[in-house]
Amino acid sequence: MATPWSKTHRSGNHTFRKFRDGDHRWPDLESQIFDADYSHKCPTYVHRTPPCQGSCPAGEDVRGWLQVVRGLEKPPEGMSWQEYAFRRATDANPFPAQMGRVCPAPCEDGCNRNEVEDFVGINSVEQFIGDTAIAESFAFAPPERETGKRIAIVGGGPAGLTAAYQLRRRGHRCTVYDDHEALGGMMRYGIPGYRTPRQYLDHEIDRILALGGIETRLSTRVGRDVGIEEIEAEHDAVLWTVGCQSGRPLPVPGGDAPNCVSGVKFLEAFNEGRLQVAADRVVCVGGGDTSIDVVSVARRLGRINRINPKDRPEMVVHGFVAHDVAVTAARTGATVTLTSLLPRSGMTAAEHEVEDALKEGVTVLTGVMPTEVVLAGDGRARALRFAECDMVEGRPVAREGTEFEIEADLVVSAIGQGGNLEGLETLDNGRGLIDADAFYRVSGRPGHFVAGDIVRPHLLTTAIGQASIAAGCIDQHLGGLEPARRPKVDVHHFRLLDKLREQRLAPEDYDHRQEWGTCFSNYAVHNFEDRSAHEIVPADELFLGHFPPTPRHRREERVPSGEAVLGHFEERIVGLGEEQAMAEAARCMSCGLCFECDNCVIYCPQDAVFRVKKDKGTTGRYVDTDYTRCIGCHICADVCPSGYIDMGMGG
Repeated sequence: MATPWSKTHRSGNHTFRKFRDGDHRWPDLESQIFDADYSHKCPTYVHRTPPCQGSCPAGEDVRGWLQVVRGLEKPPEGMSWQEYAFRRATDANPFPAQMGRVCPAPCEDGCNRNEVEDFVGINSVEQFIGDTAIAESFAFAPPERETGKRIAIVGGGPAGLTAAYQLRRRGHRCTVYDDHEALGGMMRYGIPGYRTPRQYLDHEIDRILALGGIETRLSTRVGRDVGIEEIEAEHDAVLWTVGCQSGRPLPVPGGDAPNCVSGVKFLEAFNEGRLQVAADRVVCVGGGDTSIDVVSVARRLGRINRINPKDRPEMVVHGFVAHDVAVTAARTGATVTLTSLLPRSGMTAAEHEVEDALKEGVTVLTGVMPTEVVLAGDGRARALRFAECDMVEGRPVAREGTEFEIEADLVVSAIGQGGNLEGLETLDNGRGLIDADAFYRVSGRPGHFVAGDIVRPHLLTTAIGQASIAAGCIDQHLGGLEPARRPKVDVHHFRLLDKLREQRLAPEDYDHRQEWGTCFSNYAVHNFEDRSAHEIVPADELFLGHFPPTPRHRREERVPSGEAVLGHFEERIVGLGEEQAMAEAARCMSCGLCFECDNCVIYCPQDAVFRVKKDKGTTGRYVDTDYTRCIGCHICADVCPSGYIDMGMGG
């Protein structure tokens, strides 16, 4: 620790030096700590964003609702913790039951507990919150005001519905246009029902519509059934959330054969109930989540030995016919193969999803690239030719002499998606997408905004996060304001002032008197700094030794074997019970925010750190410091498990 500023004499010249000779070496604190009578740095309480939230494309306050479920953060008076957890989770994401099931959980990859053992099962706790909310019929609070503004939302998928929810909360009315018969987008038409059970999806959509002021126009395609000029005339702003419903064909010779279909259209035909059987031999090229869903569905649908040419699966996928349910009476198992350019470790599909597919009887080949669709005499694909490959500068390069063929009656391409902007060509950026600026505005079209896959195909939770930000930007636009600069960490932050108001502990109004310091004043929140909009707390700022290894409480999965998968359309995931969810939430290390462990109080040698009185404390205000006692020893910061204490205040 450095000594105070000192005046020294050298060669007759007076100079001021901050350090004495030798002060660049760290002193022996143990021998000096009890006789120090000065302090250069004292503790201040700094709130930062945890990496789970920083990794969440939807920006959910993950740490916050985990703290509620574990019983640490208390709800407002008169509200159950279950409902409070629901309200905290849905502040960012109105689909906790859906995302708790299907999100690949980048939050879990970012979780600092990975540095101790295994991540917190964030998805499983989110599913518990969502399912409990449905069972208890929790509803969203109605908007506090009506603005008289109306926004057109083109697309009723996760982005469009999230935007409608966030805009309605702000008092705006919305009209949602969608070209399907039902809302839900990719959640309904792109993911099988055994992964997103429709009763949960319908409930979460209905809960948004129950806010009122949200009109729906289904089976209506903007650009065909209604023009852009018409919706501009009827609305104060337009948000484009049309998604990406066109799959990319295989970029190899023969890739346009009639029985070569896209994964998106294959799943849409299945989810609409038109596709009842697959084919004898199905080969899917992909490696991501869509390809996993394709092969899992194909194994469940199976095949029939003799099928009328007009009932071939590609005819159903292309929309020419629909299977009669009676067709499935004599179906048997299909041979299904999934191929990936990348090795298994590089596949974008979740590892447990790949394991499930293998258990269900899918053959998975990795490190191979398609080179040609081999055609039969009738022009249909009869096989797919592959070669082993290496990735060179991000591109696959075939190895000579490694080619082989896989026989196929149906080839499914799940290698990416694009937008369908037919009738909306003026919005097309030339790549089948719509360009957006940092505020999700469409360039050259004032009052037009865009969010979701049509900006860049990604995760469902990414679409939800973009829609939340876009809704905020639309709100500012309607208020005649220029959007403020977006923070570096643009998420739904915990805010101490909001928590104090919620617990009826808000600071008093400032009377503009002048005084030194605020530690004895009630008009300021002193000794606290909020850096959450700029900083994510890393693992090396935590005291990881505080956390003992604690095994995860895992959800049970009912994955059928290859023999039992045919016709198996029951949900695979068994959610956590209440006690399990609470125990799993308790594994959260509360990175960046106090979780009341008392380490700083116990280890402070001067009794300078103390608990705030119970009637004055809440989350984020559990401890305080008496600076007349503090000697700047750093011990409180060193033993803080969550990285909440910085030695930053001058003494």
